[in-house]
Amino acid sequence: MPACSQCRADLPGEVRVCPTCGALQPHGSAHRTVIEGATIDRGTYRLVVDTRLGEGGMGIVWRVWRFFPPGDPRSKLPPEPLALKILRPMPGAGITLRGYFQKEADALSRLAHPNIVHLFELFEHAGTLMLLLEYVDGDSLGAVISRHVARAQLAGPGALPGMNFLRAWSYFEQLLGALATVHALGIVHRDIKPQNVMIRRDGIVKLTDFGIAKRIAEAGTLGGAPPGTGAYMAPEQVLGEPLDGRSDLYSAGIVLYEMLAGRTPFLAEGKSELYLRQEQLAATPPPLRLFAPHVPAALDALLARALAKDKNARFGDAIAMGDAFRNALGLGVSPEWRALAELARRVNAPTELDEITEKRRTAELGEVVVQKYRTAPMPARR
Repeated sequence: MPACSQCRADLPGEVRVCPTCGALQPHGSAHRTVIEGATIDRGTYRLVVDTRLGEGGMGIVWRVWRFFPPGDPRSKLPPEPLALKILRPMPGAGITLRGYFQKEADALSRLAHPNIVHLFELFEHAGTLMLLLEYVDGDSLGAVISRHVARAQLAGPGALPGMNFLRAWSYFEQLLGALATVHALGIVHRDIKPQNVMIRRDGIVKLTDFGIAKRIAEAGTLGGAPPGTGAYMAPEQVLGEPLDGRSDLYSAGIVLYEMLAGRTPFLAEGKSELYLRQEQLAATPPPLRLFAPHVPAALDALLARALAKDKNARFGDAIAMGDAFRNALGLGVSPEWRALAELARRVNAPTELDEITEKRRTAELGEVVVQKYRTAPMPARR
């Protein structure tokens, strides 16, 4: 039986309006056919739909399994879990959302990094755009932070309000490495927040959701409310001014603050989006140690620079930001941080290596990152 594209209630036959929630059902939409157990034939492989993972402003995400036909050498391998992101039906906004979806595919197709979710394919099925993405077996950083906050509330006074410093630092450093490569490619993400950072079960960070990403050269806003999430937006993004990598780094600084304090600098609970955007423009973030006295004292000065209202007062790029944090906190330089920095440098660096050697070197650097940041073995596939 088909399901409603919005509330997932069963639909009695070919109805155009859901009797449960009143949502208009697009004619021929893939959302009517993509249900558990459905098969999508891509010619060279088949996708079998498994579990609905969640949804965001633009897409509904399912876990799918990829099967190759008999005779294909890959058919002897175990089926592979992937994520299928389907453009959600929103009457009246279809052209705009379709453009964002295509931009996400364009951005991801140019990114090959161990801390960025991998794009396999953009295709159209039943009149709807779909992204076939790497499946991240884990949770969003937002969910991880929420668990730490809940534990702190149960533990009572004296408990850490968020994560311990070393765990938060591991996630933050991987996020900086991902952003260094994103920015080296001339892309600004524009929506860095915990919900768009996935934490794999072995501790590896995966940056995702490039739906509102833009080339830095065109990353201003021509009209209307600038896209983004108020609790994490840089002041220049709130104002619709030209953006560059420093705008994403402002958002990353807020993510680090939240990991350690269990809250954002400008508390979002119960506040409107407009209020939060105004706070980014006018309010001074309270010192981190006011909420997390356990963190190194140097962090307050570092975050004050990271969250400066004037982007010219912030760190120049993600690697410079990571180096400054490492130096001030006495962490030294690790092999994994050197690998992340080299991955970013290689994006635009001239090379005399042939394509195969270049790919091999990139793969070697990626393996260093994964092996050094991994904190636990991946559980067996379920």
